[in-house]
Amino acid sequence: MFDALFLTNWASATPAMTMPLLLAALGTIIAGRAGVLNLGTEGMMVCGALAGAVTALLTGSPELGAIAAVLAGAALALVFALACLVFKADQVVTGLTLAAIGAGITGLLGRDYAQRGVPGFPRLDHWAGADLPGIGPAIFGQDALLYVCLPLVVLVWWYLARTDSGLKLRAVGEAPDAADAAGVSVDATRFAAVLAGGALSGLAGGYLALAGSRMWIEGMTNGRGWIAIAVVILARWSPVGAIGGAMLFGAVEALVPRLQATGVAVPTFILFMAPYLAALAVLVATAVMRRDGGMGPAALGRPYLREDRA
Repeated sequence: MFDALFLTNWASATPAMTMPLLLAALGTIIAGRAGVLNLGTEGMMVCGALAGAVTALLTGSPELGAIAAVLAGAALALVFALACLVFKADQVVTGLTLAAIGAGITGLLGRDYAQRGVPGFPRLDHWAGADLPGIGPAIFGQDALLYVCLPLVVLVWWYLARTDSGLKLRAVGEAPDAADAAGVSVDATRFAAVLAGGALSGLAGGYLALAGSRMWIEGMTNGRGWIAIAVVILARWSPVGAIGGAMLFGAVEALVPRLQATGVAVPTFILFMAPYLAALAVLVATAVMRRDGGMGPAALGRPYLREDRA
C-alpha cells in the first residue's frame, strides 16, 4: 500500500498543504513577537480567500487576486488593531469575534461566487527537475505562488533576528515599558506588526483559493487558522520553528485523502479529524514539556498603558 508511488504523491502534495499554514503562522508570529495575541487568523484567512477568488474571477488575473487577498487580510487586521491598540479591547475576545465575523461575512458576500472556477497560479511541473524520481515533484513541481512566497520565510526571520526595527519589535513584546523609555513607540510598532501579520494571513487564504482549490468555497479555510496558531505555539514564536511545525501539519493533511484513496479501513470522520487531533496532541505535549511557563513573549496579550510606567 505504502509503495514508492504513494510516498512520492504524498511528498509532492505536502508543500501546497504546508504553505498556507506557514504564511498564517508567520503572520501570527510577527504580531505575537510585538506582544499582540491575534486569534483572528481564521477570519483573516477566509476574507483573503474570498477577496482573492473574486478579484481573480472578475479580472482574470491571479496576481491581482493575491494582492486583493493581502489587502483583505490587512483590512480585517486594521479593525483588530483599532479595537485592541486604540480602544484597548480584550485581545482574546476581539480575535475570536473577528474570526466569527470573517466566517459570517464571507458566507454572505461569497454566495454568488461559490463553486466557480477562478484563474489560478499554474503548477510549474514542466521544469526538468520535476521529472526526478522521488523528490522531484515535491521540490520542482509546485505552483508558482509557492515559489513566490518562499522568500517571505527568510525575510521574516531576517527582519526579526537581524534588523534594528526587528529588535525594537521584539523589545516591545518582551518589555514594552523599557522599549517606551528607550523612545520606541509601543502602539505604533504593535499596530504595524498586526497589519503585517494580517496581510500574511490574508495571503494564506488567497493561496488556498488561487493555488489550491482554484475556486471559492464557503468555509474553505476549514480551521487552518487555528492550526496555524498551534504551529506558532509549537514553534515558540520562531519563524524557523514554524517551518517544521507547518510541514508536520501539512503532511498530515496531505496524507488524509491519500489514505482514503487506498481504501484504508478507517472511518472517514476519523481521517478528517486527523489534522485537528494532531494539533491537539501537539498543544497538550507542548504544555506538559514546558513547565517553565515559556509560552511566548513576556508581554503577549497585555495592553500597554503609558501610565503603567509610573
